[in-house]
Amino acid sequence: MSFVSVAFQGQRHPHDPEPVRATKARAVFALGLIGALTGLFVGGVVPSTIALALARQARREAYTSGGYLTGADWLRRGERLAQVGLVLTALVVVAAVVIGVLRHADASFGHDYAPNFD
Repeated sequence: MSFVSVAFQGQRHPHDPEPVRATKARAVFALGLIGALTGLFVGGVVPSTIALALARQARREAYTSGGYLTGADWLRRGERLAQVGLVLTALVVVAAVVIGVLRHADASFGHDYAPNFD
């Protein structure tokens, strides 16, 4: 049997490590979930940002491992949840700014002169 036929049968070299799930993949998912759940409270920015930074590192490590680190699904889900958390936070901030501007505009049309002025 030649080397080419052995390679296509899916057999690995005995010294190859076993594929394992990246621990950062679970951390990215957990942080992304926390970011999505707390996105409406503006506190979702921190875990979402950390999740996206950690996902970038995890992808780089998975690429350099040559396929022995798994967990791409967890990474993808965690990144999506982190992005949802950031979008929710952005929506809350924009809504707060709009409400603040409208309240300030409404209050500025009240009194133009001092109360003792006729």
